[in-house]
Amino acid sequence: MIIVLKPGATQEQIDHIAERLSKVGLKHHVSKGSERTIIGVIGDDRILSAYPLEAVPGIEKVLPILKPYKLASRDFKPEKTTINIDNKVTIGGDTLVIIGGPCSVESEEQILSAAKAVKEAGAHILRGGAFKPRTSPYDFQGLGKEGLKYLASASQETGLPIITEVMDPREVDLVVQYASIIQIGARNMQNYSLLKEVGACKKPILLKRGLSATIKDLLMSAEYILSSGNPEVILCERGIRTFVEVTRNTLDISAVPVIKELSHLPIIVDPSHAGGNWKWVAPLSKASVAAGCDGLLIEVHPNPEEAYSDGEQSLTPTKFINLINELKPLVKLMGKII
Repeated sequence: MIIVLKPGATQEQIDHIAERLSKVGLKHHVSKGSERTIIGVIGDDRILSAYPLEAVPGIEKVLPILKPYKLASRDFKPEKTTINIDNKVTIGGDTLVIIGGPCSVESEEQILSAAKAVKEAGAHILRGGAFKPRTSPYDFQGLGKEGLKYLASASQETGLPIITEVMDPREVDLVVQYASIIQIGARNMQNYSLLKEVGACKKPILLKRGLSATIKDLLMSAEYILSSGNPEVILCERGIRTFVEVTRNTLDISAVPVIKELSHLPIIVDPSHAGGNWKWVAPLSKASVAAGCDGLLIEVHPNPEEAYSDGEQSLTPTKFINLINELKPLVKLMGKII
């Protein structure tokens, strides 16, 4: 349920309500909007049936949330969530945030070259995988801690914040030391132990939609992170597995406006994994912008034909620059900046 407070409710009243909820074993999350403060109640709210909550000073009304995802829903927070990244860029605001870089960190020289290229093109955040989940156990699995250090060096050189993936709850503390944003990959979207672990950290989390996950599944996974105490969740549509064999996945472009209606969380799109071929990255990016996404996650490699992973879907720096320039008129038309 959600507890809607009266305009002008005092902090003392909020604290009193929070204390009442804690006494009966219910978790709560306070969301302060521009006009109203809302308290989301997590747990078996039947416990409160014996308590006349609307008689408590400061409470205007009590409403049930019918959706299974409570904290991720618009019912809990009508205003959209914006997430500040290192005081350099805001995701969910008026800027179409561009995240660019290679699938894998292969060497210090490679990631620095990629970082300089994506910054020159106008990207806001650098991506790169230090830990890589691969379908085959014989494929390149990433450089691990060494890769994180190379990312940190590239960030220091260019000023770009870093996003990188974590795959194991035991690695979260390590990745937090280096990353500006922690990525949960598609294969780990329903790794609930990992979701709880990143929910306890103080870093923004980018949560990718699973290969066969519904929109509800994605929002329920976000709920794990939110209910663990981390309100900074960014959703990512990266295509889902269908019967289509031409593309790597099928980009569910409808997920963008649907999630915008159901949830206050920002959503970005990964056109590289959706299409699986660099030729389709540009049109899928444009479609995503037209659908209203908050950002794009694009694979860029200094020399795709020598990439350790996903070279076929990576843009060269020149193609990336061309794409950014092509996007600018559309971004402006959508009322955003780039």
